[in-house]
Amino acid sequence: MSENHSNLPVVDFYVLATHLQQQRQDFACKLIEKIYRSGQNCYVLTDSLEQAASIDLQLWTFRAGSFIPHQIYRGILPELPQTILIGLADIPESRQNLIVNLSSQLPEHGPLTGRILEVLDNSEICKQAGRERFRYYRQLGITPVTHKL
Repeated sequence: MSENHSNLPVVDFYVLATHLQQQRQDFACKLIEKIYRSGQNCYVLTDSLEQAASIDLQLWTFRAGSFIPHQIYRGILPELPQTILIGLADIPESRQNLIVNLSSQLPEHGPLTGRILEVLDNSEICKQAGRERFRYYRQLGITPVTHKL
């Protein structure tokens, strides 16, 4: 678990050995399932609507018998408060406590977030964007923890 100074977020980087986007999304789905089963909700931050749709589909199919209530966020909060939201930078306040970041950008409200889980694959593009975010977090006084998988 990352070190947390005052109200700064806890940040964990999960760095996968693979360079395949599909395996990165598989890992993200397992992480999201773990979050859901622990009674929490989260916001899955993506770079595009295509990536959001891909995660949306994968959450339905990644494990037989698994059900994780989720939807693509389009400005309207779901009726079930534990529904996992997937979307772009417009993170609703109720989901800013836990962000699974699959995008190449920093979460818009990152410094106000309770916890950020950065999921990276081993491709140069993904690693470079991850390094930039890692440096940014360090500049804020956050000590991210890296998990090499």
